[in-house]
Amino acid sequence: MDRLLTLVADPALLEEVLQAAAVAGAEVERVPDLAALRGPWRAAPAVLLDAEGLAGCAGAALPRRPAVFVVSTGPPDQSVWPLALELGVERVLDVEQGRAELQEVLSDLVESPPGGGRVLSVLGGCGGAGATALATAVGQAVLADGGRGLLVDCDPLGGGLDLALGAEGEAGKRWPDLGLSGGRVPVAELRSALPSRARGEGRLSFLSCARNGPDPTPQAVAAVVEAGRRAGETVVCDVPRQLSPVAGAALERSDLAVLVVPAGLRACAAARRVADQVVTRGVALHAVVRGPSPTGLHAHQVAKAVGLPLLTSMRPERRLADALDRGRFPAHRKGPLASAAREVLAVLRAQKPLSAKPYAVREVGCG
Repeated sequence: MDRLLTLVADPALLEEVLQAAAVAGAEVERVPDLAALRGPWRAAPAVLLDAEGLAGCAGAALPRRPAVFVVSTGPPDQSVWPLALELGVERVLDVEQGRAELQEVLSDLVESPPGGGRVLSVLGGCGGAGATALATAVGQAVLADGGRGLLVDCDPLGGGLDLALGAEGEAGKRWPDLGLSGGRVPVAELRSALPSRARGEGRLSFLSCARNGPDPTPQAVAAVVEAGRRAGETVVCDVPRQLSPVAGAALERSDLAVLVVPAGLRACAAARRVADQVVTRGVALHAVVRGPSPTGLHAHQVAKAVGLPLLTSMRPERRLADALDRGRFPAHRKGPLASAAREVLAVLRAQKPLSAKPYAVREVGCG
């Protein structure tokens, strides 16, 4: 990994940063002043500043970027907070009270450099549209391509995404087991907690709702989604069409959202209402049309009726319902569902990833 940049004037504070970096295995380059920081500001995997450096960056109107951290010895001065918000700082760390937290942050950066992760939300335009099947198929496409993916179940009333995968018996934590209330989730801890599947270099982890127990909170969904993004993973969220706060937490962090719309008149009417609510949140939303149409509607007509650009259309997947009931999600790559999933994944990868959203400034564990 390229070296982290630090602009820290106080020798004792700088020594704390260097010691934490050594424990985490991170290489750090100290820059002497703001002029030296300006050039590599965008390209560096992360930047660590003290209060003086933060003020200088804000005064120089440096652009917002992910993975900026502020360190201090003791509680930071109140003047730090508005500047941190202005610059988009991810965390403010008091090294006297949180040496382990600083080491954890730097370990995350070593293991999973920021910038590569993208987030997709999949919604159904009406009941039974097939959003969970498409979300799962996109996750499988990531796995088949040798990538790293994270499937996140955001629908507590959906019965459990693990059932769609045929993985209800696999060991690993579900939402009620994590006990998250928000904050920053260490990437390594999340990976070790969740069930996953591997194929070659690929790995697909999944976080499912359970058949009982507490539902995920918006803060917990935000923490998990941001952890996946930090890890450079493709995060796929199965989002309910009733736009609850949990659904909103996933959508607000999405680089792309797709609405699965069956090619029928009533489905179009229902999907239009869902689409109108989603686009008001500023999310890039596209239609995936599922045929056949009983009245001969074409995919472009369906997308126009819903008011969305058409991403792709697909024929019905033969014997899909039977396969799901038997716990055998289709693994072949030539069916219409797999083909549509690859098209969605290609569009997602072409999106410019969003910067990380702010979260509560504290570490939390997975259960």
